[in-house]
Amino acid sequence: YEDRAIVPQNLGTREGRFGWHYLAGGYAAAWARGNTRAEIFDAFARREVYATTGPRMSVRIFGGFGFTASDWDEDWVRKGYTSGVPMGGELDDQGDAPSFLISAMKDPDGANLDRVQVIKGWLDASGAMQEQVYDVVWSDMDTRRRSGGKVPSVGDTVNRDDASYTNDIGAAELRTTWTDPDYVQGHRAFYYLRVLEIPTPRWTLYDAVRFGVTLSDDAMADAVAQERAYTSPIWLKPNS
Repeated sequence: YEDRAIVPQNLGTREGRFGWHYLAGGYAAAWARGNTRAEIFDAFARREVYATTGPRMSVRIFGGFGFTASDWDEDWVRKGYTSGVPMGGELDDQGDAPSFLISAMKDPDGANLDRVQVIKGWLDASGAMQEQVYDVVWSDMDTRRRSGGKVPSVGDTVNRDDASYTNDIGAAELRTTWTDPDYVQGHRAFYYLRVLEIPTPRWTLYDAVRFGVTLSDDAMADAVAQERAYTSPIWLKPNS
């Protein structure tokens, strides 16, 4: 599973004060055995896919039981497949908290990464849907320490005058091993990744600079975005 097929898509992000905001375009990526039509369709059928709002980030997650930090010292991708399941896979609840191998790499020609989040959803005892967002790994973890349970902002290097940015902040690669701290046996749950880049100019700012247009205050306030990627979930199924 070393070939990654990327298919253009139109994706939006729900953020800011104005509801849905569309970025310039997006991609759907599939982890396939080979770069052929048949293998890509097989990857879609396995749900071993993720999407981005434009950048060509490389994102992987494997779920299982008992993954540890030492798994990164060997062939961690092989370990993920042999001892767990990839994005889109299903895990049978074994009575222990599931653990995950999580890896994200920046677009080689794009912006650095801010953070990786795990979004967990589950049905509680009453059958109601619940959701929790966990910041699991982020750039400059030694200095960007949690405060009040939250990770501080990565910062902003965007120059609004010429629609440029620098990679002086963020990280080229983020990886971690994470275990669900709030696991409850018997809950039907899912886990997926959200990977955030550092702030970069939105397409509206690029166009304003290109065509010499002065943006309104509201438009300027929304002229910077954090591009992102989302993976297919890994589902945790109760045995009963």
